[in-house]
Amino acid sequence: MATEHLQNYIDGRWVDASTGDSFADIDPATGETIASVTKSATADVDRAVDAARRASDQWRLYPAPKRGEILYRAGELMLRRKEELAREMTKEMGKVLPEARGDVQEGIDMTYYIAGEGRRQFGDVVPAELPNKWAMSMRHPVGVVAAITPWNFPLAIPTWKIMPALVLGNAVVFKPASYTPLLAVRLVQVLEEAGLPKGVLNLVLGSGGELGDHLVTHPGVDLISFTGSSDTGSHISELAGRLLKRISCELGGKNAIVVLDDADVDLSLDGIVWSAFGTSGQRCTAASRVIAQRGVAHDLVEKLVGRAKKLKLGNGLEASTDVGPVVSAQQLERVHSFIPVAEKEGATVAAGGRVSTEGPLAKGFFHEPTVIVDVKPNMRVAQEEIFGPVTAVIEVTGIDEAIKVLNSTKYGLSCSVYTRNVNHAFRFMRDAETGLVYVNAGTIGAEIQLPFGGMKATGNGHREAGRAALDVYSEWKSIYVDYSGKLQRAQMDTVEGVKTAP
Repeated sequence: MATEHLQNYIDGRWVDASTGDSFADIDPATGETIASVTKSATADVDRAVDAARRASDQWRLYPAPKRGEILYRAGELMLRRKEELAREMTKEMGKVLPEARGDVQEGIDMTYYIAGEGRRQFGDVVPAELPNKWAMSMRHPVGVVAAITPWNFPLAIPTWKIMPALVLGNAVVFKPASYTPLLAVRLVQVLEEAGLPKGVLNLVLGSGGELGDHLVTHPGVDLISFTGSSDTGSHISELAGRLLKRISCELGGKNAIVVLDDADVDLSLDGIVWSAFGTSGQRCTAASRVIAQRGVAHDLVEKLVGRAKKLKLGNGLEASTDVGPVVSAQQLERVHSFIPVAEKEGATVAAGGRVSTEGPLAKGFFHEPTVIVDVKPNMRVAQEEIFGPVTAVIEVTGIDEAIKVLNSTKYGLSCSVYTRNVNHAFRFMRDAETGLVYVNAGTIGAEIQLPFGGMKATGNGHREAGRAALDVYSEWKSIYVDYSGKLQRAQMDTVEGVKTAP
């Protein structure tokens, strides 16, 4: 069977990049090439932005409810193709098939949810302080949005950005991660089939670096929405800030599950295993720290080590697989580099800690689920984002120290606490410096109808999903209509002659 060739989508046409070059899309479980991908240059970014710019004027005038109808149709198409999309996702980036189905479902949920905003882009009508004057606010599109997305949720995260941008009347240039171009192409195909006018959504395939910098600094781009590493987020924020561009960043995390002495230990174990090793730890919300109160720590660690050792590595398409590969050889090397660092600092590997190189696993990028103990809060393994199937256990004396350790990193995305004490739960909810807080659940599992994002170095204050997403992709416009027939000066005139009701 011939390998599929993936192209850019610019101004309603599927086209190769101007370079004529291509690169391989690799299955991380087998090392096999699953597609060839056109490799874009800055000239292709220019063409995509120009097409978006031309389309944006007509698209912003397209009735918002009709925009929503296009998204509803896109959601229906994704629902019908859910299994196909999930299998392609597992093949492209490695997550096990049930998780890939969840990724696709989240994209469907977001598309349906945002489609409804075609009829719900509410503003405010408020009383004016002067007679015969009308005061209201409404949303206005920002223009052209650059959506730069990561590889770990190759369908869900693009829908978080593209769908609200579109329903609000913006045009989009979509730059996906180079590890997951196939799912990006599939999403654009869905929106094309759903009836999106040409030029409104444009796709540029290729690696970051010069391509990403050119997109961020392009004068035709009004807003950059980026999800990825904190280092890259800092870099593009600096570039965009010099140009006074709007930018929304969703960045790294160092999430923790706190287990107190009164917790249901077996329930907490389920949450830790799922949060630490789901998606092979390649989630921004992954639990890479476990903060255990001393009275429960020994039992918890013993059971966690046992659970980690029983997890089966393998191809995510196989039903017996618990943990798939990490996305690439480069990522595998990075994840594993933390093991000797942790040991040098005095920590102990209690489970895993090795790259899998036996049998069919040798062809892919597999790292054993790893539990590290004897970890102190200031160690690198407890402070830096690893983005792999590695979690570090830190012992504390009680709730006060647990919260202090939880908040001791530069990140603030997600956390959870396992406790049967309602007072501890409410203190934790109040004092945790994270954008997501779970009680008696893991650190992953956010739903699209609430804001998603974090504090501190996890982002720049914006939120994805929920109604909060609308504020990222629109400007507020306040409107005053004076029908008094005379000059009225707000905050200065005294209102005279206004008859009040008896």
